[in-house]
Amino acid sequence: MDRGSMLAACLLCWSCGVCVVSAIRRADMFPYGALSGDLILAEGDDETSRVLLLPRPLNFYDSRYSQLYVATNGIISAQDLPMEKQYVDDGFPTDFPVVAPFLADIDTSGGRGQIYYRVTETPSVLNRVSREVHRGFPDAKFTPTHVVVATWENVAAYEEPTRTAGPSNKVNTFQAVIGYDETDSYVLFLYPEGGLNFFGTRPKESYNVEIELPARVGFSRGEITYLIFSRIEGPHYSVTSDEQSVKNLYQVGNTGIPGVWLFHTGNSYSFDNIVPASIGGLLVTPPTRGHGLSLDTTTAEYGEFEDYPDNTFDPDNQEEEDDYPLTGGDPEFQTAPAGADHSESLQPASPDAPSSPSEDSGHQVAYGSKDVPLTSEPRYNSEPAERQYALPNPPEGGAQQTQEQQPQVPLEVVDVYPPHRNEPRLSPGGHVVSVDEDGVDFDTGVIQYTTENKETCARFQQQCSHNAFCSDYATGFCCHCRPGFYGNGRHCLPEGAPQRVSGKVSGTVTVGSTPVKLNNIDLHAYIVVGDGRAYTAISEVPEPVGWALMPLAPIGELFGWLFALELPNSQAGFKVTGAEFTRRAEVIFYPGNQRLSIIQTGRGLDDHNHLTVDTVVSGNVPFLPPGAEVTMDPFKETYQYYPSVATSTSVREFSVVSAERGSESFSFQLKQNITYRDCRHEHRAAVPETLQITMERVFVMYVKEERILRYAITNKISPVGVEPTEPELVNPCYAGNHDCDTTAQCIPLEGRDFQCQCATGYRGDGRNCYDVDECAESLGSCGAHAQCVNLPGSHRCQCQSGHEFGFDGRTCVDVDECSSSPCHISARCVNALGSFQCQCQPGFHGDGFYCSQPEGQTVRPRSQCEQHRDSLQSGGEQGGRPSLGAFVPQCDSVGRYRPLQCHGSTGHCWCVDVRGQERGGTRTPPGTPPTDCDRPDEPERPTTHCEHHRDGVQTTDREGYPIVGAYVPQCDAIGQYRSLQCHGSTGHCWCVDVRGQERAGTRTPPGTPPTDCDRPDEPERPKTHCEHHRDGVHTTSPEGRPVVGAYVPQCDAGGQYTPLQCHGSTGHCWCVDGRGEERTGTRTPAGAPPTDCDKPDEPERPKTHCEHHRDGVQTTSPEGRPVVGAYVPQCDDRGQYTSLQCHGSTGHCWCVDVRGQERGGTRTPPGTAPTDCDRPDEPVRPRTYCEQHRDSVETTSPEGYPLIGVFVPQCDSGGQYTSQQCHGSTGHCWCVDNRGQERTGTRTPPGTPPRDCDKPDEPERPKTHCEHNRDGVRTTTPEGQGWIGVFIPRCDAEGQYLPRQCSGSSGYCWCVDSRGQERKGTKTPPHKPSVDCDKPVPVAPTQRPESVCERWRTSLIEHYGGKPEPQQYVPQCEPDGQFSPVQCYGETTYCWCVDQDGREVPGTRSHDVVKPACLPSAAPPTVHPLPRPDVTPPPHADITLLYAQGQKIGALPLNGTRLDGTRSKTLLTLHGSIVVGIAYDCKENQVYWTDLSARTINRASLVAGAEPEILINTNLVSPEGLAVDVNRRLMFWVDSNPDMIETANLDGSGRRTLFGTDLVNPRAIIVVSSTGTLYWTDWNREAPKIESASVDGQNRRVVVSDGIGLPNALTYDSSSGQVCWADAGTKRLECVSPDGSGRRVVHPSLNYPFSMVYYQNHFYYTDWRRDGVIAVNKDSSQITDEYLPDQRSHLYGIAIATTHCLSGSH
Repeated sequence: MDRGSMLAACLLCWSCGVCVVSAIRRADMFPYGALSGDLILAEGDDETSRVLLLPRPLNFYDSRYSQLYVATNGIISAQDLPMEKQYVDDGFPTDFPVVAPFLADIDTSGGRGQIYYRVTETPSVLNRVSREVHRGFPDAKFTPTHVVVATWENVAAYEEPTRTAGPSNKVNTFQAVIGYDETDSYVLFLYPEGGLNFFGTRPKESYNVEIELPARVGFSRGEITYLIFSRIEGPHYSVTSDEQSVKNLYQVGNTGIPGVWLFHTGNSYSFDNIVPASIGGLLVTPPTRGHGLSLDTTTAEYGEFEDYPDNTFDPDNQEEEDDYPLTGGDPEFQTAPAGADHSESLQPASPDAPSSPSEDSGHQVAYGSKDVPLTSEPRYNSEPAERQYALPNPPEGGAQQTQEQQPQVPLEVVDVYPPHRNEPRLSPGGHVVSVDEDGVDFDTGVIQYTTENKETCARFQQQCSHNAFCSDYATGFCCHCRPGFYGNGRHCLPEGAPQRVSGKVSGTVTVGSTPVKLNNIDLHAYIVVGDGRAYTAISEVPEPVGWALMPLAPIGELFGWLFALELPNSQAGFKVTGAEFTRRAEVIFYPGNQRLSIIQTGRGLDDHNHLTVDTVVSGNVPFLPPGAEVTMDPFKETYQYYPSVATSTSVREFSVVSAERGSESFSFQLKQNITYRDCRHEHRAAVPETLQITMERVFVMYVKEERILRYAITNKISPVGVEPTEPELVNPCYAGNHDCDTTAQCIPLEGRDFQCQCATGYRGDGRNCYDVDECAESLGSCGAHAQCVNLPGSHRCQCQSGHEFGFDGRTCVDVDECSSSPCHISARCVNALGSFQCQCQPGFHGDGFYCSQPEGQTVRPRSQCEQHRDSLQSGGEQGGRPSLGAFVPQCDSVGRYRPLQCHGSTGHCWCVDVRGQERGGTRTPPGTPPTDCDRPDEPERPTTHCEHHRDGVQTTDREGYPIVGAYVPQCDAIGQYRSLQCHGSTGHCWCVDVRGQERAGTRTPPGTPPTDCDRPDEPERPKTHCEHHRDGVHTTSPEGRPVVGAYVPQCDAGGQYTPLQCHGSTGHCWCVDGRGEERTGTRTPAGAPPTDCDKPDEPERPKTHCEHHRDGVQTTSPEGRPVVGAYVPQCDDRGQYTSLQCHGSTGHCWCVDVRGQERGGTRTPPGTAPTDCDRPDEPVRPRTYCEQHRDSVETTSPEGYPLIGVFVPQCDSGGQYTSQQCHGSTGHCWCVDNRGQERTGTRTPPGTPPRDCDKPDEPERPKTHCEHNRDGVRTTTPEGQGWIGVFIPRCDAEGQYLPRQCSGSSGYCWCVDSRGQERKGTKTPPHKPSVDCDKPVPVAPTQRPESVCERWRTSLIEHYGGKPEPQQYVPQCEPDGQFSPVQCYGETTYCWCVDQDGREVPGTRSHDVVKPACLPSAAPPTVHPLPRPDVTPPPHADITLLYAQGQKIGALPLNGTRLDGTRSKTLLTLHGSIVVGIAYDCKENQVYWTDLSARTINRASLVAGAEPEILINTNLVSPEGLAVDVNRRLMFWVDSNPDMIETANLDGSGRRTLFGTDLVNPRAIIVVSSTGTLYWTDWNREAPKIESASVDGQNRRVVVSDGIGLPNALTYDSSSGQVCWADAGTKRLECVSPDGSGRRVVHPSLNYPFSMVYYQNHFYYTDWRRDGVIAVNKDSSQITDEYLPDQRSHLYGIAIATTHCLSGSH
């Protein structure tokens, strides 16, 4: 069968199986744009429309909404949207109701697209929606009354300014249509053909990780409130799940038309979730080019050695060799059809087909009886259009094999590539052949060269990487990477930068006797080039294969060989192969002789410089039991290198440990060859060389729950025989344990010294490197018509729209669109630079894409201009009434827009293009000569700020009527603001500066001569208070209409308030003082003569305290009724308190002093003679502290019953505490000092003689740890009942722990050390002899102290209340206490690798189902110690936020009140620490912190090189919150394990306990220095509270105890004097006055706050859900800013560092 017949048959078969339905076009979308009455959303990255009020409520899910918002990011919402950071990068569901036709990070800045929206009742639109719904839901009783249409036209994805030099030319167009009636709503999504060109966007906080989030399409009900304060996730529905499903949006549909999707979205009675339409199922579209047959193809012109010499094999055992064909083996093959000439399948597909240039052109290899040219692969980075496989010896009978059958004979592989545009035709190419070692002598000259087809750099330099240079040699050219890059010249990567690999894994693997097919599952790898670590992960691996493939570490070994750590005199594989290669390997397992073939093909580098490798596996593997563990010992392997091929053979052993079989040993033999494109024109020696790769650590695992297979290998390459123990390998660069950045090179120096140098394309000190944006710094090499795209460590060039790369692969040339005949057959195509035009031929009419010729009297079709004109003149949108004041375009005789258009109402004229679009700069006002529209445009200058301002003013409403009162700025001929601006409606005039801002003092009212704006300003005096007041009054609405009733103050020439002020609307007048405050008694009503404000006031005496008191008493209820029982003080005529006061309701009377305070002993009951208040008092001494204490004790309940068990202090006749105090209920007695504080050691129980309190104290020693512990134990409940089972430690006379401790309740006894810690192995049960605690107890060798990981884990679990949620982070620790190499957020797949200190390994973070593969541990730091912890001063800023993040303290400057994340840096790195509490001393410029891991309190000066200083390191268990009193030079902290609050001087001396009782989980603490007050939180889950006390421990009281959950964060608002807290339980940020009044909610829905500070009307808090710092505006209650550190982990304490102490510092 010839090729034509073969193609016809295939096409016939294909057409029978697929019904082709064309996708909708843009013209098929619902009408949109300004002519349809649409509103236009403002340009920007995160814009939200003004509220779109609905004429009738819309039912969405089961709720009704009366308004909608349209947002830039492809969504419509029923409520105002939050900041895009809170939803645009997150998946469904959202927290708020959403209709999402394409939720992604869209940006329309700079004119990149428009977004239109409207609500309409147009009958044609209603009828179309009704038809669509009834086709999709035939049983629906639906007649729409209103339709909302939102259209995103040619919108672009957000692109970081640092990443691209210009905007991308990929834009999307799509539409959402919501139709609804009284009960139901339906939504249509429309995606026109060619409307989707990007399918996702890159997260803004992706830390330089090249990931792209697919767009989200669907619906979300939003969160639903229940039980008042709680919220749950509402229902949601997703249309897409990954990038491919997004691509399907315009290729398929659920309505019978590709690109049209319909959904039932709401009902007023009952609605559970979205219901999609279904008309015949989803449609498919025709297969894309490249998946079918190709007539115009060429064979690959690259010969590679498909076999290799193997000295370990028996040359006579040919049968075994034939069983494993290294030259083929791809399981997906197509045999030649029966009856075909199989010999032709080995020949080029077309002898005359153009071939691709080659570095090795002209080389020929002897093959059979004739010479076949051995040429290279096609040009750089091309992909095979198809792959043909032919059987050299087909089975007899010509029976055709199916695709699933495995071939039993070797396959010859031919990669077929499509021809490339603009490439010259070369000599015919050949096909790939197998080469035996016996058939080719690498140095015998069999490879020939002729000058007829010599290739030079001048012709083929485009085959080199843009980071390479080209060199000509006698026989051809070669590519060489430039300094700073490495590779084979065709592909070059920046030296030292980490590398990523992605690809697919496919094939069929038989486990035991069960075949399992792998269908293009994902493979991802990450290689840290600086130390040779290679991590590989394969996702979605079915369980039986996942366990069985664990021993196949060779799959990941390829990446270790490509990017191994190079020892001297060696080179990694990528320098040899580049990014295009084929690796064929066979694995033979013993003892079962199972065989598996592995083919890995390098496809080149993608747009992000990442390597793409596809893997095909086929064959048999032994069965491994589920849950088995596989271990592989380190090993070495020798690679032999020949021209264009590298080979190796090795035998590996591995162990399998399973519960069923115990430990078993197995082995496998690996044979492999790696073929690649070599360049031998530079005549390098062809003698095979050998290199040795050492794999020091091999880690394999299969995660059943996630179906992920992982390999992690550390690789070094060196000459054969080099051992790691030799002296030259001691250098950390060769050991791989240096501390250079992952994007830096380690350069070995003498001995153990080394230097870190940032990789090419990065900048920094080598230990911290940052990407250089070559595009922003103009370092790119892109030419004309190209734009530069920044990549990590490099950049690439991409041609602008309408251009493509030329023959050299670097220069952008114009695309001749006319070559593809895009115009109508009756039109001609005119190519232009970057675009083209279609023009109908004479006698034809149309837009060039469609042209028609009138026949006889047949009326030609109406043009766009005529349709535009007629739609306005007919009044189609106004019920048949023409629109008054609307612009009607003018058309010429053939229906085209007249070049000059004029507005009949306003008189403005302008020029338009052929589409009727205004040409910039051609508009002229009425009365001026119009622009000559026939004169060609001068180079168009960009629109100025004034013109943008002027053109953006809405002067007509949607119906076309003028809007009265709108101010339109006036611009001059060059687009600048005219210096004099006047308001056309109000008549006011004023001068403006070049930015259009009003110049102060130049405004004149109507009827007065305007200011001379050309006269230079006199030195401008600052605005006065009156002028600020006057200018701040809004006299017009946002739409520009006057605001009626607004009072505008009047100022004199000097800017002062005129003494007489009048209200223009009400007519009231009054006098004011110099501050504009009304003078009492001067107000006169309208029509009455005003007060003479120049007459001085009679001196008015101010209200006295008594009058204020009297007038402030509320004597009537809100309803006007008298309030019974209110006491009203009596004042004399001078306003002073009358000396005798009586209560009108009770009849009691008493005497008062001049302040109105009752005089003791003067109160008389009703019916008795009152006291003579004029008789002088006997001198009354003030009450002492003891008497106040005694009198404040409540001894009776509110019902009047005595309270039992209350202690009442005893005072002597002088009011002082008696030296001996006794408790009347318990019988305990003790001695006190003159402050009533108990003297330590004087307490005696009942029945024992009390101490002699007059005997002076012996010098008091401080309390020991044992005494603190003993005295802090609560033995009674708050109600006074005894606690059962409480253990109280016993101390000796010196306060030390007794060696033997016993529990009085359980009877157990044990020995303790000097710290009170139990000694292992000493506990004995009751009634058993106790251990002799004076005799040493042998300690088990496994005993060890609690590790950092374990302490951190315990602390976090305690914080989460013992039950962490699935998404919360808890450190994972190994059995030996070290950090597990893989750390994850709870049960999510958001994971990363860590080193032995728990620090994240950069670049290993995974956001998808593929967790990173991590080595069990990092190399021990035997060569290079950890860097010394010293301070790096924060960036120069007046205000800097200091935050604690695990093992470091970070500095985040503020720019005003905005977070300046670009200048953030690490202040102090503290390896092995867990920094929780943090405080700042503004007087000494020092930072203080608590360390949960080391159990210490520390400080350091914020100067370069300063080292930490340990202040307290004893008797701390879990130190958390910390506060510094800058005035009293004290610090305060909470210890959440013994539940104590302690204080000390700032140097650590004078330590004492303030509070050790009534605390359960103290967390945050602050001190207000100005008032000497402490505040702290206690998130006791049973009874949380916020308390306060004075700094000396007095006056302790509860501030808040109701309506709180987990009050983590605490701060002080110095502007209002309120205490504010952020609650991780209620999710609220609240404030309250210190007396408990004035409580208010600032923000109702935080995420997971931990610590907080206040500065300039903003709260800044650390958040455990976002792992960042969040800013909240106090006035607007909105989240205004966010900072997410590059390295993600929980942030703890936060403090403010300032260059000077702030007022109200705390």
